[in-house]
Amino acid sequence: MNVMLDERKKQILLAIIQDYIATAEPIGSRTIARKYKLGVSPATIRNEMADLEELGYIEQPHTSAGRVPSDLGYRYYVDCLMKKSKLTKNEKDAITRGLATRVNEVAQVIEQTNRILSSLTNYTTVVLGPNTGGAIKHVQIIPLEGGKALVVVVTSVGVVRNRMIDIAESLTPADLEHISRVLNAKLQGLTLESIKMTLIREIYSELAKNEHIFDAAMDLLQGTLDLNSEEKVYLAGTLNIFNQPEFRDINKVKTLLSLLEQDSLLRNLLKESSKNEAGVTIKIGGENELEGFKECSMITASYQIEGEVVGAIGLIGPTRMHYDKAVAMVEFVTQYLSEVLHDYYKKR
Repeated sequence: MNVMLDERKKQILLAIIQDYIATAEPIGSRTIARKYKLGVSPATIRNEMADLEELGYIEQPHTSAGRVPSDLGYRYYVDCLMKKSKLTKNEKDAITRGLATRVNEVAQVIEQTNRILSSLTNYTTVVLGPNTGGAIKHVQIIPLEGGKALVVVVTSVGVVRNRMIDIAESLTPADLEHISRVLNAKLQGLTLESIKMTLIREIYSELAKNEHIFDAAMDLLQGTLDLNSEEKVYLAGTLNIFNQPEFRDINKVKTLLSLLEQDSLLRNLLKESSKNEAGVTIKIGGENELEGFKECSMITASYQIEGEVVGAIGLIGPTRMHYDKAVAMVEFVTQYLSEVLHDYYKKR
């Protein structure tokens, strides 16, 4: 829990954090007095720094007489001192132009988002691709010629999926309409994850009076459940880690690099983050449960289609990251990505 600081301690902590973010060098009392002109002597600043160190907001590296922020210090900064940065027109234009590029697949949109965010921040970015299944809004089975039918599934976020199935030629359009009615009555409003075996057996039971209708329903349900595949994880800017002074020692980052190669781990991290439907989540240093991330900070936010969370964006950098700019960047990108995906699916 953050302890309330008086105004002078806030100013000194802010000076230490801002200077360390900019230089990656520990800062001493004389430097603070000279650069930040707080109106107090270096001796007074030293006393205040001693108090901040005792409270756990700053710490002293073994090799330096200066001080650096601790994880707790960064947390206090993010929660109490940080003023969110505003993106420049050029930064906004770079994002909107990049995502306005004509694309044919959602994967291209996500990959472009990843590249842009990584390039603008010089951090590593990871995006959880959209889970566009949503809830089932409507199911329709459309008869085609030659013993075929088209199964169309519309989700609550406006995504339309279709699958062609083989059917018995004895099935009439009326039979297919009956199957559609039963499935809509049972499945509308449910997410794919919430469809239980008991419900599937109930549907089968209702349609099993005629064996060929039962078989068609099985094909349909199998095709629908296939939509519930794992979301893809997109990673960009991994080499940006080596641009940070903290990570120039390859032995220090081996664990981090190995974690970034594990899609399932990153997927779980971002899924946990995407539960927060509004705003960004910031995990600083030791707040991250994984050992390899304890010298990193991770800023995440979810993106949406029609108000429904479908994925998440994460920005990974050192604890000495430019939080104000990074938060503004993640917020803008997730908001704009939500708009781009909404338009994409609406046109389809």
